[in-house]
Amino acid sequence: MHSDMLDSYMTIAFHSEGEYKAKGSKFLAFAYPVSNEAEIQEILSEKKKQFYDARHVCYAYRFGFPNETYRVNDDGEPSGTAGKPIYGQLLSFDLMNILVVVVRYFGGTKLGVRGLINAYREATIEAIEANEIVERVMTQALKIQFSYEQLNDVMRVLKEENLSDFKQDFQLDCKMDVQVRLSDLEMLKEKLLAIYGVTTRNDSSLI
Repeated sequence: MHSDMLDSYMTIAFHSEGEYKAKGSKFLAFAYPVSNEAEIQEILSEKKKQFYDARHVCYAYRFGFPNETYRVNDDGEPSGTAGKPIYGQLLSFDLMNILVVVVRYFGGTKLGVRGLINAYREATIEAIEANEIVERVMTQALKIQFSYEQLNDVMRVLKEENLSDFKQDFQLDCKMDVQVRLSDLEMLKEKLLAIYGVTTRNDSSLI
C-alpha cells in the first residue's frame, strides 16, 4: 500500500563504541542515536568533560528527516581531517539521526593528513559496526470522529490496513486517534471519508 513517498530512514539502535590505534595515537569513537540539537549538545558537553585530557574531541552528526541538519567539527585537527571523514561514514552507511564523537589521544608521532583521515574514518566504522542498524518509519496521528452507526465500517477499514495502534474515546459519539504511516495517510483518509458521517483531522505532530 505504501507510495513512493519517503517516510523511513535508517539509524542506529543504541549507543556503541569503537577504537582505532595508529602510531601511538588512540582514537576512541562513540556513536549515539539522536533526534535533536539539545540532545547532541548534552552528549558533546559530557564527552568534553569526560575526556578533558584528550588532545581532540571531534564529531559529526545528521538528524531531522526528511529535512536534514548536519555538522562536522575538527576540534583543532587540520581542516577536513576529522569531522568530514566521520560524516562521510554516516553518509556511506546511509544513517540519519546519529552523532559520532571521536576522541583522540596523541601518541607523539604525527600521522599526516592521509593518516588522520584514515584514523577518524576507521574509528567511526568500528563504532557503527558494533551497533545494530534499524529502520525508523515516520507516522502521523489521524483524528477520526463518527457516530456509533459507523463504528463497524471504520473498524473494518482499520483492520484492512493492519492499523492497531490507536486510542479511542466512545461517549456521545466516537473519537479515535490512529498512528498512520506517512505514505499511507491520504489513502486511509479517502477510505474513511467515503463512509457517510465520518470526519478526519491530521494531528500536526510527526513521530
